[in-house]
Amino acid sequence: MAEPKPVAQQPARKKVTIPTLMEKMKKGEPIVQLAVYDYETAIVADRVGIDILCVSDTGGMVLFGHEDTTSVSFEEVMFMAQAVKRGSKYGLRMVDMPYMSFHLSAQQAVDNAAKYVSQGGAEVMKCEGNQHHAKYIEAIIKAGIPVQGHIGITPMRMPQLGGFFAQGKTAERAKELVDDAWAMVDAGCFSIMCEVTTSEVCEHLAATLPVPVISLGAGNRAHGVHIIGSDLFHLYEKHTPRHSKIYADLVPIIEKGLSDYRDDVRARRYPAAEHTVFMKEDELAKFRQIVGKQRKTG
Repeated sequence: MAEPKPVAQQPARKKVTIPTLMEKMKKGEPIVQLAVYDYETAIVADRVGIDILCVSDTGGMVLFGHEDTTSVSFEEVMFMAQAVKRGSKYGLRMVDMPYMSFHLSAQQAVDNAAKYVSQGGAEVMKCEGNQHHAKYIEAIIKAGIPVQGHIGITPMRMPQLGGFFAQGKTAERAKELVDDAWAMVDAGCFSIMCEVTTSEVCEHLAATLPVPVISLGAGNRAHGVHIIGSDLFHLYEKHTPRHSKIYADLVPIIEKGLSDYRDDVRARRYPAAEHTVFMKEDELAKFRQIVGKQRKTG
């Protein structure tokens, strides 16, 4: 009988860096970016080879119940960043700078980005906005902290944009988005993310910008794709974006597990003997003797 062939070992994973992303762009290898908020998801995402682990302010809605991202605090994003840092070794750790954390001055932008690096373990930032925010983004980059620019649907600017609508449907608006992207590239951004722009805008930017372009709901013609991790598993029931694909609906599984737990507790089926630690007979006899004497003494 022939000897079974040994299972080929996977090569050890290397740390993802900005040069890694540039190399992927040149080779045409898609970049995988994922919004991650917690320690355990970071461990698994790192294990399966996600390139960029983005601590998104959307986590404030999923984990903490915020109605939108404008009320997610600097400290809450810091908590999430620290958890992801503890759970990851290889993916490039990115922090999505929250509402008004880099918009007031160059000094504020640099100070806050530096805190996410020194206290949160971040390696790069993601800053959403347009050409008017480029000067503050440039200050962060000049301070030595890389930034991914974020254009298109920018949740912090919902009132200005008129709601959650795809951007770049008209030629004029598409040109504005291109100008926004170039302003961020000129500021030094190492990458641009297009959120819910038309596919044509994202494809044009991927063909013309000298840096990797990442699509979030902007078609499949970019250098990579970003998705909200919780959306993959339907863990935010209030809203499932059109661009998200549910790979496994965990809600029914969680509901069943919790319901079974509730029923087992009420029926005294859990915890069962296999979940319980018991004393040895001789120690139990001594224990009963001791507590029996204490009761008589009392």
